[in-house]
Amino acid sequence: MNGLAADRVLRVGAAHSMARTREVHRAVAVRGTEIVAVAPDPHGLDGLVGAATRVVDGPDLTLLPAFCDAHEHLLESAKNTALVPVGQARSLAEFTAAIRAAAEGAAAGQWVQTSIAWHESNLAEGRLPTRVELDAASPDHPVLARRGGHLAVANSVALQAAGITAATPDPPGGAIGHSDDGQLNGVLESAAVYRVLAQVPPLPSEALVEGLRQASAAYAALGVGTIREALISVDELGVYQAAWEAGALSVRARTLIRVPNDVGADAAIDLVEGLVVHSGFGDDWLRVWGLKLVLDGGVEGGATDEPYANDPANRGHLNWDPEVMFQVCVAAARRGWRIGTHAVGDRAVRVVLDVYERVTNELGSLAPATLVVEHALLADPAQQARAVRLGVGVTVQHALLWNMASEMLTTWGPERTARVGPVDQWLDAGAILAAGTDIVRPFNPMTNVWGMVTRGTNSPGIQGPEHAIDRHTAIELYTTDGARLDREEQWRGTLGVGRLADIVAYPADPFRIDLDQLAALTPTFTMVGGRVVHDPAGLL
Repeated sequence: MNGLAADRVLRVGAAHSMARTREVHRAVAVRGTEIVAVAPDPHGLDGLVGAATRVVDGPDLTLLPAFCDAHEHLLESAKNTALVPVGQARSLAEFTAAIRAAAEGAAAGQWVQTSIAWHESNLAEGRLPTRVELDAASPDHPVLARRGGHLAVANSVALQAAGITAATPDPPGGAIGHSDDGQLNGVLESAAVYRVLAQVPPLPSEALVEGLRQASAAYAALGVGTIREALISVDELGVYQAAWEAGALSVRARTLIRVPNDVGADAAIDLVEGLVVHSGFGDDWLRVWGLKLVLDGGVEGGATDEPYANDPANRGHLNWDPEVMFQVCVAAARRGWRIGTHAVGDRAVRVVLDVYERVTNELGSLAPATLVVEHALLADPAQQARAVRLGVGVTVQHALLWNMASEMLTTWGPERTARVGPVDQWLDAGAILAAGTDIVRPFNPMTNVWGMVTRGTNSPGIQGPEHAIDRHTAIELYTTDGARLDREEQWRGTLGVGRLADIVAYPADPFRIDLDQLAALTPTFTMVGGRVVHDPAGLL
């Protein structure tokens, strides 16, 4: 009997399989890395209980497959652990005080970088800091306050280090901000951010591995079992390998390696060929998903058909020449690579679909979701239908609307903001869809589920309620469909026999709890591959 005994038997109120048939179990047995049995009766697996079996009696617990975040930046979250934590600030005074304290403790000439997990909507003033304010906080040290992946504010010393003056033209695919008097205001967008970031010494590998240990544990504590790591460099893949070797990962990682847009077709193709491996290389914990291209900016630089609401001369920017992008994509797909392309605005979505269609015409039929659009925030119904026809996958992130709705309302106006991320339309069109966050910090999946169900946001209230979906669909997008996008649905994404034991337990049933309580619901425990990665009460 002991040889057949389970390592753990979980007796619970409900274990939602999230399979298409929607089975609900009451008992789940785990042996090693897998689920070995399920039963509709909480005592239906008592025959698998041996002397060493840990039995959890949790009639109030509800189990789900651990969440799969289809688009997040775990390594950036790891870097945040070593940077100035301005995300805790609730005013510009607190923001600049944190920078001042860091500068006072820094060696001469040392850069002061903030965590990128902050947003001005959380500050009492509701705006970005200025160059002048950062200068006052740190007149001698270069300061770079990145906010997310596409915007930053720098002080004068940092701008000087990058050779940026008031007369410097905007770089291709970016913008340098000026105040009304023509002086630099410190704001940098997209390519301009990276011009300054190129001057910043990288964090040591040891610090990044420790950061991955801390950050991945924080995600696991929120019920995340797998993260599709949406953008890393070739060198940063080595950091992931070091973390994997050290056993520092509490979540599975599926990495996308960035192909730069400013090196030309030949150099970009050489980079891809130099990787030697292609999509799918790795193991259950660390696997290369594919390549990443960034076609436009974020909210501030997304390529739109219509001008910005707050700037009639601005329609965002495209980072890639479509012909160069086609050459790179077709060469990469021919070598077995999957490709995800960042496209926020409707103009960018049209361009990436143009390129993807040329790739499929050149190579013939490709497996579904070999080519993926990341975000597609402003995709219209015609673009949705076209993506479905081409077999293109799409990742959606309501968390971006949750976090940046105020900025979207200012930049794009209320009509476009209301139709950001129309998950219902994508589903009605039959799209290959998966949900993620892209919030660049640990983010509660249940807040994201609540947002997809309500279209609620962090500050300006509900936007586009007509695009809301039901709870089951939202959780399915965040579990089963994430595994499907990774081509791993045969062994994870659902709770069933033979599936990896990626399990999250909640103290209440997410399908039954009051909707106004759903956003704050957090796990009792999380396991990934049978390994306990979050269990503050010691139940496991």
